[in-house]
Parts: sequence; structure tokens; C-alpha cells
Amino acid sequence: MDEKKILLIVEDDPGLQKQLKWSFEAYQTVIAGNRIEAITALRRYMPSVMTLDLGLPPDPANASEGLETLKEILGLVPSTKIIVVTGNDDRENAVKAVAMGAYDFYQKPVDIDILTMIIERAFQLDGLEKDYLKLQKNTAEPLAGIVAACKKMQELSRMVEKVAPTNVTTLLLGESGTGKEVLAKAIHGLSDRSSKPFVAVNCAAIPENLLESELFGYEKGAFTGAAQQTRGKIEYAHNGTFFLDEIGDLPISLQAKLLRFLQERVIERIGGRKEIPVDVRIICATHQNLQTLIDEGRFRRDLYYRISEITINIPPLREREGDAIMIATAFLKRFCELNNKKIKGFSKDAARAIETYPWPGNIRELENKIKRAVIMADDSSITYDDLELEKYDGELSIPLNLKEVREAAETLAIKRALTYSNNNISNTAKLLGVTRPTLYTLFEKYRIHINE
Repeated sequence: MDEKKILLIVEDDPGLQKQLKWSFEAYQTVIAGNRIEAITALRRYMPSVMTLDLGLPPDPANASEGLETLKEILGLVPSTKIIVVTGNDDRENAVKAVAMGAYDFYQKPVDIDILTMIIERAFQLDGLEKDYLKLQKNTAEPLAGIVAACKKMQELSRMVEKVAPTNVTTLLLGESGTGKEVLAKAIHGLSDRSSKPFVAVNCAAIPENLLESELFGYEKGAFTGAAQQTRGKIEYAHNGTFFLDEIGDLPISLQAKLLRFLQERVIERIGGRKEIPVDVRIICATHQNLQTLIDEGRFRRDLYYRISEITINIPPLREREGDAIMIATAFLKRFCELNNKKIKGFSKDAARAIETYPWPGNIRELENKIKRAVIMADDSSITYDDLELEKYDGELSIPLNLKEVREAAETLAIKRALTYSNNNISNTAKLLGVTRPTLYTLFEKYRIHINE
């Protein structure tokens, strides 16, 4: 037999106490007659649902004691569903209580059938919220630092989760600004090397004459200015992950030396003769078409095969339907905290522009636009003008299969509504024109969780 749900009744009238206790035999009813008893019972039983008479002693004619009790309970356990009970002519305090966070209100004289319905509905909502929280915990979270809402990115995330625990050399392909280094760090973070160094080198950012010493290090006296022995970045990554960004810009003269390291897992410093073994996971990335570079003789085919044991293609932001507004919201939150600004969200025009703009600079461009907008915004919301975007009338691509179209449209609509309402469940349900229980069902159906 299931254990009875706990219902806390805060009521100072002894006659009504008995009536309510008898009427709610289906629950384990706990009675409290004043504020102190209510708080004691709350701490002891932790009820999910409770009724609270606002007319508590010492002055039952004054609702202040009841409102203070409500405030204290919500401060201790904000998730408690509190149904406030007021006198027949005290609607003002009932509305005030709901504004403070009460679940619902009911006016005396008590109609047991109606109050029972309100209580049952409160328990039902509590159960749905707990199921949703459980779903959030059980649903695989997006990779660290990555908003992966669209289907393409969800599939990419699952692929990364499979690749990360291995030592396979991985090649990340994607346009500039798509977050290749963020993804490389996510792979490192999910691997058994996560507590070891993550060392990154951008081949395009270091002059060719310095790149070899940067990668492999040098011995004292190896060249003019080499005053002491210096380890290279590959050595510093020992037991960890070495990320070689923009490998398409690696000079052809260094490609043979890198290939030997990948094959033998040993290096030689410039000016040295000793082979130094290095245990490291290799991740490479580029925005260039390596096959074209191979055909032009600018990239070794054997090196390409060695670095691309697993290849992951990162889609540009314009192909990640629904992700732009979610990523923008994450940036908004971060830059508001950094700049001590209080901006609630985006205006409708701004949100629509973010969703439809093609973002040629991808996430890096989006980040820069949001950062500037936060600094320059004068209102409580980011406006279209704050973003400084060129007008774009393009359409988002959608699948042809009707079931996929419906699922994609509903998922995107829910995520947009969550963004517009700053993750407020009640407001999201209103925007979508559905009830809260229906919205929780949709959360579960489409495995949607709120970005905090």
C-alpha cells in the first residue's frame, strides 16, 4: 500500500481543524494552530502541499501574521504548494498572498469538495514538477560550454561522448567561429585525462620560424638566443591533451616531423639527439578543406590519414535551427554578470533577428554582438538596434517529413517561449497557449530542459 501524502493544515479554529482533518482522511494530515507550530511542522514533515489560514493569532482579524508565516515558509521551502484560506471579504490579502508566491487561495466558508479539488490539483502539479526534475537529472546534459539544442548538435554531442573516453586522434572541421576549441576542451573534459593538462597551439598565430621550437622545444645553445633548455608545448601536454588548431596552416617543413611524432610518440628537441617519449591525446582542427590542400601539394596525405582517425564536422550556426537564440541568452546572462547590468532579455524584434540572421562569423560573431549590446543597451531588454545587424529575410531550413516538421516546430516554439519568458514556466505556458501540465508533458516528450 502506498504511503499517504502529507498535508499540513495551518488553522487556529479548533472546530474547523477537526472538520478538515476528518475530510482529508486520504492524506496524512498534520495540524498547526499558529505560526510557530506551522514552522515546526514544516521542518519536521516537509509537506509538499499545505493550507494556510491568513487569520492566525495573536490577531485573527489581521492577515499580517498569516502573510509573515507565508513569507517565512516560502523562504525555507520555496517549492511548497501553499493554499491560503481567507475570510469571505478579504480578497485583497488573498491576491497579495498569491503575488508573494502562494499556489492558490480559497475564501471561507469552506466548501470541502472545492477545497479538495484545489488540494488534489496542487499535489498533481507537485508530482509533475518532481518528475520533471528527475527527468532533467536523467537526461544527458549538453557538453560543457556547449548549447546543443538542435538535432545536428545533439547527434554531434553523442558522437563526442563516444569518442572522448578513447585515445583516438580526432579532427574537428568547421568554419571559423564555430567553437572548435570549446569542443576540443569538452572532449578533454570527458576523457580520463581531464585532470591532466590541456595545451593548445594555433598554427596560424605563430610565425613559421618560431613554430618548431614552440611545438618541440630546444636544447641550450641550439641557436642564437637559446640560453637554456626549453620544453615544447607537446611535452607540456604529457599525460593530457594536445590541441593543434588550424593545422591546415602547419608549414610543409614541419608536417613530416609531426607525422613522426604521431607514429612513434617520441620527440626530439631542436639541437638535441635524445628521443623523449610523450603520452598525449591529439586533437586537431581546421576551417580549411584539407583535401584541396592535399591536391595543391600543401598538406601531406599520410599526415591527413593519421590525424583523421575520427572526423567531426561542426555545423555553422546558420544550420543549427533554434540554437542561436539560446546561445545568445547564455551570452546575455554571462555579460550582464561581468558588466553588472540588469537586462531581462531580448525584444521580439531582436529575438527574431537573432534567429533569422545567417551569422557568417558564427558563434564568435554572435558573442561579440551580444557583448556590445549589453554594454550599450539603455533599456531593460536588448533591442534590434542594439544588435547592429544587417537586415536579412532568409528562411530557416526545415525537414520535409511531416512528423519531423511537427516535432521540430513544437520543440523550437517551446524553446523560444522559454527564452522570451526567461524560463518562467507559467509565462511560457501562457505564451504557448497550453496548461502547465501539458507543458510538462511536452518537456518530457521532447527531452527539453531549462537552461539555468
